[in-house]
Amino acid sequence: MSEAAGAPDAGPDPQVPSVARMYDFFLGGKENFAVDRRAAEEVGRALPGVAGVARSNRQFLRRAVRFAAERGVEQFLDLGAGLPTQGNVHEIARSVHPGARVVYVDNDPVVTSHGRALLTGDGDAAVVDADLRDAEAVLSDPRVRELIDFDLPVCVLFVAVLHFMPDEEDPAGVIGRYRDAVPAGSPLVISHAAVEEHRNLEVEDAYRSASAPFVARTREQVTALLDGLEIVDPGVVRLHEWRPEGGEYATDAGWTAVARKGR
Repeated sequence: MSEAAGAPDAGPDPQVPSVARMYDFFLGGKENFAVDRRAAEEVGRALPGVAGVARSNRQFLRRAVRFAAERGVEQFLDLGAGLPTQGNVHEIARSVHPGARVVYVDNDPVVTSHGRALLTGDGDAAVVDADLRDAEAVLSDPRVRELIDFDLPVCVLFVAVLHFMPDEEDPAGVIGRYRDAVPAGSPLVISHAAVEEHRNLEVEDAYRSASAPFVARTREQVTALLDGLEIVDPGVVRLHEWRPEGGEYATDAGWTAVARKGR
């Protein structure tokens, strides 16, 4: 599945661009409305190559999930999961552990509907309709408690989602609540839109009417989000620089990191 955040909703509003459906458009998907396509095209004009950035993010997701699975993790909590696409977390994890359990969390009704259809008959994976910012609601959800054993390591994924949380929503605090809920040895995965000296105001403007605002952050700011965790090598790096395997799309538009909860 892809990635997104946003406020809870009773149903999709065809007049408001959804960051999840815009991401689906960047990846070449078809589960998007005209309003999403217009907003996505506006982002593309402000950030040429954004489709490549989305692909690079998916490549990182695959590498990070496989990294966690190869180190014995068999449970995954994908926050702001977004619409189904190729190489979903449960598919990647099960290439290493056939019995891996995965819970996808999102609050876009299009996402949850398509995700549940994809997982029909799969007893070891679920889609939960919840806002990742409400960690208590997510962590107490019956399907989360049924599938995830919090006495064992859990890989928590914040992939391409935290840049839709402005500072006043306390993204570091949100990460901290999930960090505190998982046991030692649990990896947390993050990818985040990057900025160095100058913000891309045109991209921010393109998201202003969407379901969530867009906030790129510096390497130092992203590193600070992981306070209290052990960041594994190679640290906070560009999307294509995190343990590359060859063929990655090179871009300066995103930071990535995998961190581990210590003992």
